[in-house]
Amino acid sequence: MPLDEVRVSVLDRAFLFGDAVYEAIRIYEGRLFLIDRHLARLRRSLNELGIVCDVDRLYARLLDTISASKAKSAMAYLQVTRGADSNRSHAFPPAEVRPNELIWIQEYTSADPYQARRHQGVAVITHADLRWARRDIKTVNLLGNCLAAEAAHQAGAYEAILYEADGRVTEGSHTSVFAVKQGKLLTTPGGTQILPGVTRGFVFDLARKYGIPFEERTFFKDDIPTVDELFLTGTTTEVLGIITVDGRPVGAGSVGPVTLTLADAYKKAVTSWLEEKASE
Repeated sequence: MPLDEVRVSVLDRAFLFGDAVYEAIRIYEGRLFLIDRHLARLRRSLNELGIVCDVDRLYARLLDTISASKAKSAMAYLQVTRGADSNRSHAFPPAEVRPNELIWIQEYTSADPYQARRHQGVAVITHADLRWARRDIKTVNLLGNCLAAEAAHQAGAYEAILYEADGRVTEGSHTSVFAVKQGKLLTTPGGTQILPGVTRGFVFDLARKYGIPFEERTFFKDDIPTVDELFLTGTTTEVLGIITVDGRPVGAGSVGPVTLTLADAYKKAVTSWLEEKASE
């Protein structure tokens, strides 16, 4: 259906309670990138919330939708809610209430919407992390993220880097955050305080391949002026360098060499993957 014709009950629990999970998956040349990792995370999110969904069937529907869309460069959005009960109740609905599923393909006008920013880098701000305690589950409970993203927008910045009350950096409002110090990558350790980013994990793979040391280690807002580079990762963002934080330059004030290496490595990995898929 055309997206503006889709209708969902106002009693759907995603609408009333944010009781739903989602995934956003990058499409290159009509193919889903890192799909196995995204589906594994989706299964984990569903399991953590006790939402029953046949993910294999959902994946088959996703492939059909991509085929029908004929999209080449795009984002695939999957959302699974707990469903719509006959009344508003905080407790879960009866077992016969079926989940609602949304599959949406958003086509891009270019192969890389961020191409102009790859070498220029972006500005970010810092913002208090106001989210709930289970950020490892990819739910639609994104109000804290939205407030931070809007604060960045109002400041003329691309993204907001979130930090805890004690100053610990967690992640961005819709990205993962990496620092580079003396040639080593640093990023917040996994756990309930951050989302296990699919691109974050893929960057670990690239770092191993290219011999770039990395460590999952807590760093703080006050450490930012001491790092050599900062960059963001995400499904659509890929690898994107940060040049200023709260108006102050990061390192030399330009996208650093480690960031550029990883951004180029990401592009090469996608190209190689596409060539491999084409030969199958």
